[in-house]
Amino acid sequence: MLQSSDKFVLDEQDIRLLEALQENATMTNLELAEHIGMSPSATHTRVRRLEEGGYIDKRLTVLNRERLGFDMLCLIHVRLQTHQIAQIEDFYKTVRESSQVLECYHVTGEYDYVLKVALRNRVELRTFVLEQLTPIPFVATVQTSIVFEEVKFTTALPLS
Repeated sequence: MLQSSDKFVLDEQDIRLLEALQENATMTNLELAEHIGMSPSATHTRVRRLEEGGYIDKRLTVLNRERLGFDMLCLIHVRLQTHQIAQIEDFYKTVRESSQVLECYHVTGEYDYVLKVALRNRVELRTFVLEQLTPIPFVATVQTSIVFEEVKFTTALPLS
């Protein structure tokens, strides 16, 4: 069993349900019920409870980035000159509005942020860095790493 912070204790059936949904979020309620060995109505009730409890944020489809022409995956490290709330909020707004930014993390260490960015080619990379990031007045440093190979990618949490 997993102890939740403030909702309820997840039992073995909840864990199996969450693992199945992480593997394939398109399963019908009937398929899910058969997979975890419960009735469809009990399964539906548990899924709703997990959604309402905040354990399931959303169900989504992961697209094949390369097949869709986004051959360049980059990790961009950003250091800010200052760390004032208004400037940080402006930076967040820019990042959230950029469709190329898949993920953004506020991190410790030499840089303040790491952005995971999907682009079609080096021209898009140049445009992104020179027209979206560096014009921000309080961005001090931008360092880009191009991903040669995605060795592991998953969205699944290790529940068991």
